[in-house]
Parts: sequence; structure tokens; C-alpha cells
Amino acid sequence: MFAKVSSLGLFGLNAFPVDVEIDISRGQPYFEIDGLTDTVIKESRDRIRAAMRSCGINFPVASVMVNLAPADMKKSGSVHDTAIFMAILRAMRMIDDVPEDAAFIGELSLNGDVRRVNGVLPMVMLARENGIKSVFVPEANAREASVIAGINVYAVRSAEQLILHFRGEEPMTPCEHYIPPEAAYNETLDFADVRGQQSAKKALEIAAAGGHNALLIGAPGSGKSMLAKRMPSILPPLTFEEALETTKIHSISGLLDPDTPIITKRPFRSPHHTISSAGLAGGGSIPQPGEISLAHNGLLFLDELAEFDRRTLEIMRQPLEDRKVTIARASGTITYPCTIMLIGAMNPCPCGYYGHPKRKCICSPKKVSAYLSKISGPLLDRFDLHIDVAPVEYDDLSAKTSEESSAEIRRRVMAAREIQAERFRGTDITCNALITPDKLREMCPMDDGAEAMMKSVFDSLGLSARAYDRILKVARTIADLNNSEVITRRHVAAAAQYRSLDRKYWHE
Repeated sequence: MFAKVSSLGLFGLNAFPVDVEIDISRGQPYFEIDGLTDTVIKESRDRIRAAMRSCGINFPVASVMVNLAPADMKKSGSVHDTAIFMAILRAMRMIDDVPEDAAFIGELSLNGDVRRVNGVLPMVMLARENGIKSVFVPEANAREASVIAGINVYAVRSAEQLILHFRGEEPMTPCEHYIPPEAAYNETLDFADVRGQQSAKKALEIAAAGGHNALLIGAPGSGKSMLAKRMPSILPPLTFEEALETTKIHSISGLLDPDTPIITKRPFRSPHHTISSAGLAGGGSIPQPGEISLAHNGLLFLDELAEFDRRTLEIMRQPLEDRKVTIARASGTITYPCTIMLIGAMNPCPCGYYGHPKRKCICSPKKVSAYLSKISGPLLDRFDLHIDVAPVEYDDLSAKTSEESSAEIRRRVMAAREIQAERFRGTDITCNALITPDKLREMCPMDDGAEAMMKSVFDSLGLSARAYDRILKVARTIADLNNSEVITRRHVAAAAQYRSLDRKYWHE
């Protein structure tokens, strides 16, 4: 007896169709699963036997051969349990024919319950693209799957429920399509809590408006972390396409909240400085996304930047340029996206008071140099804005006046982003930081004064070609905040002042 049922597999971020083929024939009783499977799939034999017993069904006393096709694709995890279970029932003629345009995803427990699995969203997206009309997923994954329109999603609690549905005794109804609500900012930390630091706030507003990387450097207690942690409150909401991209990465990592099946706020990731290279960039025998990919379309905040292992930091250089991470393993090569804003915060020396206007630094010049050298020149060059966070003055802390709220700053950021959206319409570019070299001249027109200022800055500071591009992009953002289509001398001068910290600290 032969039967075939559709399922879906996942390798990294890439889903692929899987045909579960089964042959039950006379002979020595055994149960084998082939198709380049891992140990977890081999163990599904015991889970399926127990689930069938819990449903009052005897496992066939026969030769049971299961093949997961295509045989040359690596299969892993427990995602195929329900599909194998259904294929056995169909081959035993215990249920009516399963439609060819139906797919099954889920893990079986020993008592027949269907447990949640990771990566349902990219698998359901592929199912819809491949013409699948119905997909049966664990109840815990149903809201996540129902984000995708144009496909019927059935929430399955148990194996017995599947049997009753296909026997026509208790038909299930598809889940309603989930429409995500607008992102709410009312629970986010607010810039109104930060006293003083007007210069740093303005710089972070520019960073948010253009999607630029920024480095905050200053003495302990000056408010670097406080400022950075409030950045999500001024970032624009995700578009639906960006939300799907981001949610896919969190789905395969098992980080989705069951009650919030799609991410509507830009991610904010803040790993500890003891993180490994694999934790930051991604890794494993079947490579999983790292923090840099989990922050895709959002913000990655590295506090105490100089305390990170230098080799770990250097891994980020290429992903920051390419906006993707490629991880090669024996099992295959996987590419994860990582279009991020990188915000770093650090002290200027081990004691933290090098360059402080009122407190004396106790570090030797050698210690200061060794501490700062943990941030290499090429990595420093990838920060568009270098922000000197000065110590907070007493008058600012004791002032009775209220500070500008995040909502007010976000309005200006959104206005600048709308200008950029119109400018980049019809391209893959979403913000000024992502302008490609071939579009730079077209998107960043300068008047004569700006050209002269840029030449002066380039020659006097000895800038690299990358630094030139980044200053021009920051100037473009400043011009957008000022509602100016042409970049002027004032905009270039303002952008250039955010490239001075490497001269103050690294080459003093």
C-alpha cells in the first residue's frame, strides 16, 4: 500500500517542499525513515507509534518504509511528525483521501498532542507560493501562520482531531486571517527622561532619520546607554514587508511570542560584551541566526564596545557593508539578512575619564592606547556618526523645564523618512544609509558651497572613500530634516563634525 502526503522543511531561513512517501508491504515488521534525515526525525518513529496507540489505532505489523523526498536535501527537526502520521493512516485506508493541495507541519507528543515547531512562517509562505491551499499547523503556531493571506490555516490540537476531520465526523474550520495592529510606542522609554545632552539627542535624531550607524563615547554616567535604549521610541514603524522579513528570522529561532505572531516594532538587540563570534554573527552545525540577524530591520546596541573581544567585533565589518551574513558549514551554506542600525557606546579609557573636563584620568598613555585600539580603524570607519557625550551639567539635571519627548522627535524623523520614501520609490533603497555608490551622485546633489566644503574636509581630515560616502549620506539626511532637496555647505559642515572623535581620541 502506497500513500503520499505533503509537508515542508526548513534549512536556515529557506523553506522547501517535502513529499512524505510511504510504502506498507508484507514482510518482516520494521519501520524505517529515509531521505537524509537527522536523529530527531529517526526518533519520530517512537513518537508516531505512541500517538497511534493513544488514538486507539494499532501500528501495522508489516514492513513500513517512509521516504522524505527530495532525498538529497537535509531534513532536520520534528516538523514532519504529523505528515508521516497522516501518510501511515492514508496507506492503511483509515481516513479518506487527503487533498494533494494540503500540507502538514507539527511535532507529535506521546499522548497524541501536536506541539509547536519553529519556522512555521517561512514554511507557510512557501506553501502559498507553491499552490498549497490548506496547511495544518500546531494550535500554538496557528496565529503565526494566519498572518499569511491566501491560504487556509487549520489549528491542530491533537492527532485524534486530524482523524475526525478527515473522516468528516468533526470538520475543522480555517483560522481567521490575522491583521497586525499598528505599533504602539506608549510602553517605550522616552527621550523626555534624559536631561540635557541636546547635542547627542540631535545626533541620534539624524541617525534615526537616515538609518545611520552611530558611536557614543564619553565618561561613565554621562547617559550613553540611557540615550541608546531610547532609540526605538523614535524609529519609524516597520512596513509589512519588513515585518515579515524580521518575523521569519525570529520564527526560525523560536523567539516569537504566541500572542504576537508578527513583529511590528523594529527589533532592539543588546547582547552582553561576553558574546561569542557565533552568538553575534550566527553559527551551529545547522547555522542559526546571530544577534546581528535578529536585529534585522532594527537596531543592534553594543554597550561597552571596547570590552567586546576584538575578533568578535571584526566579524561585523563585512556584514555591515553587505547587509547579510553568509555562514558555511558541512551541512550547507546559509545567508541571513542583517540590514541594521549599529549603535555602539564606550568609555574613552579603562577608568573612563580620559579627556574629562573636571576629573583626572588615572590611566597611562599606554593603557589608553591599548584600550582604544580594540576598536580598529576599519570598524570605526563604519560608524557614520561619532558622538561625543559630554558630562551632564548640574543646571540641566536640576532644571524645572521639561525635555522634548520621543513623540516630537519621531514626528521629524517620520517626515524625513517620508521624503526618502518618495525619493527612493521604485528602488530597493529604504533610507539614506543604504544609498548605493551608483546612486550617490543622483540622490545627493550638492551646491557649489557644499562641493568646496566637502573637498576641504576630505583633504584636511584625510578621509577614506568610505568616510566620504558616509559624510555625504549623513549630509543628505540633515538636508532632509531641514526639508532641503539640495545639500548645502551648512549640511556638509554639520555632517563632518560627526567624524571628529577618531582625531580626538585615536590620533591625539
